[in-house]
Amino acid sequence: MIKINGSYGEGGGSLLRVSTALSSLSGKAFTIHNIRSNRPKPGLMPQHLKAAITLGKISNARIEGLELGSTKLKFHPGQFNGGKLVVDVKTAGSITLILQAITIPSIFTAQGVEIEIKGGTHVRWAPTVEYMEKVTLPLLKAMGIHMDLELIRRGYYPRGGGVLKARIKPVKKLKPLKLHELKVDVIRGISYSSKLPRHVASRQAQAAEETIRDAGYEVQMEIVTDDNTLSPGSGLVLWSEVKGSEFSGLGASSLGEPGKRAEIVGREAAHEILSFISRGAALDQYMGDQIIPYLALAGSSSVQTSHLTQHTLTNIYATEKFTGKKFQVDGNLGEVATITVE
Repeated sequence: MIKINGSYGEGGGSLLRVSTALSSLSGKAFTIHNIRSNRPKPGLMPQHLKAAITLGKISNARIEGLELGSTKLKFHPGQFNGGKLVVDVKTAGSITLILQAITIPSIFTAQGVEIEIKGGTHVRWAPTVEYMEKVTLPLLKAMGIHMDLELIRRGYYPRGGGVLKARIKPVKKLKPLKLHELKVDVIRGISYSSKLPRHVASRQAQAAEETIRDAGYEVQMEIVTDDNTLSPGSGLVLWSEVKGSEFSGLGASSLGEPGKRAEIVGREAAHEILSFISRGAALDQYMGDQIIPYLALAGSSSVQTSHLTQHTLTNIYATEKFTGKKFQVDGNLGEVATITVE
């Protein structure tokens, strides 16, 4: 049985999600201790529980230690299958983090997976749905993975209530990925707000546009407003594009919160993506860690990330345990780094 130290590296929920996903796919049982030991509230939170439960359904797993606050878990996967699933986090726990974990084994099921997840779609410390759609999905498509997303309702902290539907299509073999140099023709964005005056989204967009144009880049922004949410909220997501290509390797975002001016939200996202662009790497720091399991599954891949993070090194630790692949990392924490796997 594979043993995972939940306090390794950044010691967060990604260790559990990646381990459970790769265990489901590989059929290798594992045990993990010190779950989320580096967090203010250690142990399993609702979104981690739901991810483990759902992956358990996909792999008909026997799971021990599956309860809120648990710091130990044993996962014994069984027969692997796909199908239709419904997941309700019942909090504002991140939908996209759950979907990240589920996608890894789902792409190799015979019939694929159709899933509806209820929870938080735009919450702190997690990619927004738009980031997944505009940055993650094009990158996965380059590897031969096809997934459709349908955002039914946004869900903000504290009440959540967001709804996202995803259809993950099966694939037999992943294409290797080799991405190093960054190309940028235009920066696009979506500024959104819910249950707030329309000028909030407009001000976010204007602040981002002014910052990006001042840096010499073309920018195109879409503004979206709605009242179909349980809690008010706002935010802005940006991504880079090359004209004539669907691929984007860089994304950035910022969320609104009480007392935070809309202009600050817009400028935060703009400064973040400009910082990534200035480093010249093909992937931002978030995709740099999300892509790790797929690189191992594809093999013969190499990418360059704008910032090497503990999240990336932690995902490498878990991925190597289950796949047997070895990664080479050229670069230091916080710096541009090249990540290679044979």
